[in-house]
Amino acid sequence: NYDLEWFCKVCACVLCVCRSCTDIICCVLFMLVIAGYIVVGILAWLYGDPRHVLYPRNSTGMFCGIGQNKDKPSVMYFDIIKCATATNVMAAALQGLQCPTTQVCVKSCPSEFWILSPLAHSPSANPANYFKQEYCVPSFQLQGTRYSAMDIVNKELCPFFYMPTTSVLGRCLPSLGGNAYNPSNIPTNFTLPGLDANQTLAAIRNATGDLTNSFNIKDVGLRIFEDFAKSWQWIVAGLVIAMVVSVLFLLLLRFTAPVLIWVLIIGVLAVGAFGIWYCYNEYMSLTTSTLTFNNVGFTTNVQVYLQVRDTWLAFLIILSIVEAILLLALIFLRTRILIAIALIQETSKALGHMMSTLFYPIVTFVLLLVCVSYWGITALYLATSGAPVYKVVALNTTQGDCSVIRANETCDPETFNTTQYPTCPSARCVFINYNTEGLFQRNLFNLQIYNVIAFLWCVNFVIALGHCTLAGAFASYYWAFSKPADIPTFPLIQSFMRALRYHVGSLAFGALILTLVQIVRIILEYLDHKFKEAQNPCTRFIMCCLKCCFYCLEKFIKFINRNAYIMIAIYGKNFCVSAMNAFSLLMRNIIRVVVLDKVTDLLLFFGKLLVVGGVGVLAFFFFSGRIQTPGTTFETAALNYYWMPIITVVFGAYLIAHGFFSVYNMGVDTLFLCFLEDLERNDGSPQKPYFMSKNLMKILNKKNKPAKTG
Repeated sequence: NYDLEWFCKVCACVLCVCRSCTDIICCVLFMLVIAGYIVVGILAWLYGDPRHVLYPRNSTGMFCGIGQNKDKPSVMYFDIIKCATATNVMAAALQGLQCPTTQVCVKSCPSEFWILSPLAHSPSANPANYFKQEYCVPSFQLQGTRYSAMDIVNKELCPFFYMPTTSVLGRCLPSLGGNAYNPSNIPTNFTLPGLDANQTLAAIRNATGDLTNSFNIKDVGLRIFEDFAKSWQWIVAGLVIAMVVSVLFLLLLRFTAPVLIWVLIIGVLAVGAFGIWYCYNEYMSLTTSTLTFNNVGFTTNVQVYLQVRDTWLAFLIILSIVEAILLLALIFLRTRILIAIALIQETSKALGHMMSTLFYPIVTFVLLLVCVSYWGITALYLATSGAPVYKVVALNTTQGDCSVIRANETCDPETFNTTQYPTCPSARCVFINYNTEGLFQRNLFNLQIYNVIAFLWCVNFVIALGHCTLAGAFASYYWAFSKPADIPTFPLIQSFMRALRYHVGSLAFGALILTLVQIVRIILEYLDHKFKEAQNPCTRFIMCCLKCCFYCLEKFIKFINRNAYIMIAIYGKNFCVSAMNAFSLLMRNIIRVVVLDKVTDLLLFFGKLLVVGGVGVLAFFFFSGRIQTPGTTFETAALNYYWMPIITVVFGAYLIAHGFFSVYNMGVDTLFLCFLEDLERNDGSPQKPYFMSKNLMKILNKKNKPAKTG
């Protein structure tokens, strides 16, 4: 009954039959950056050696846990006191730097206090009776040695003492917690040279730092892993419940949205009314109070201000003004609220016809995981590119004459021999850094910057692709004149393919703009951290203003990009034209935008609260043993930390709810822009009929006129 030619033109435009590639220059640039990113990854893989970070090394530069030391996964420090604190040991080891003491690969870390017995000082004593071979330098054999015990200690061939340690990332660090380092558990004969028992204990505590007062990471980690192994089925069940509740909530909004929204609005007004009543009662109860702001002055005790009558008067006036504004807004904007409710209902109806859109966040998550993994692996390989450089270092300059060691003297840890420096027995070959010679190594910093920029651009592009794909699917629903007959068979897949075929350049353009702003924010954060101590109040104020401005700019660009992607999905124009059209359209309907945004935010917040709170409460009662499940072998008493499954379920439920609700939010925004375009471009005539639902037409007093016959 409608003009067939016009209808075909609309379908061709909306369903993207007549599209062409947009922002080709940016598309080519993005492809070149991706190609360069791949080349950087290949070069990093060829030159890098992540074993320098993943595995600890002994003093000879050999890795623990692989190769010849496959059965010795941990590295032990002879004198951990020299490392200042255990945290510095771990940080230095992870960065490839070594603590200034001999290190050996061991099968297991020491679990007790031990110090060389005074009897070993006797010249006739056999060192093999006092030292353990497994903790000595591998090239040194205790049996048949001609060295005395003190010679062995001075040459650092075996440790003079060791203490309870735990393997943390392959490094034997002082045991983190428990009662191991309580004074009552330390042997009385455990005194370091030149120190008494109290001074020895103080030195140990200084070396271990705060770690001696914290918990044992390995033990707690094993217990948490054990809890997950016992309860993972129930954790998965909780996440499935969160998914089902999220889907049901979104689908039920089609029927319950008006009731929920009005209940929430009336609830906000009721809270405001209660606040006014409470402030009035407090104000009247202080009629005899003589306190004023002049009497109180400035104080950090807030309770004092609550005893001042004028405080409650100020609260009363503010709440009354806010309540009056909300009431007036409700009265004059009731039609726009009804439009927002109708659009929310229409989004729920669209989800019912396109259930696949609810699971698209899984695709986005997988793509983001690929980006993050590639960035992390590339950064790791770049950081370990180049051959390691070893230099001769005196571990103890007070022993002998170490002036024979030349500055920056390099060495080979596998062939290094302390006999080359007879006057300096503490000379060792220590790793310093990685070789920076060669074109690739000299540009490692630049390549790391390129890695970060390409990573941010790829991440923003993946998010943009998700927005454009979902917008195209919801737009195809809205512009289907007869629903659901005219909805495409696979709207989500078709929208995804259209975005990749025609609009990679536009999506990359929007992602690039956002990436540049994020890079500026990263630079500002780096400068603020770097020069924080040297800043005066003026520079701190300027830095704070800059960070705030670029934060707001990033939020604004995300808003513009989001709506630009919707217009790209609908009309297939380039990024700049789509952004300009979207912004202009929204500004012409700014009140509707604000009302819809706030109503949707309120509803989705309530939905997230319902899903996360409900599932969290259920998980708490189940994992704490307050709910008994007959017919199951699971016992909550068997859990070491019952709160870990609860935290996992709550966090997972939030991620699931956020993923589903983000699709819903995108659907509302897309249908809203389509609705505004529908209002401006069509008039209800047979040549230009409205595509909106009958409910929206009823609210706006609009209707499609039938075609004239005869």
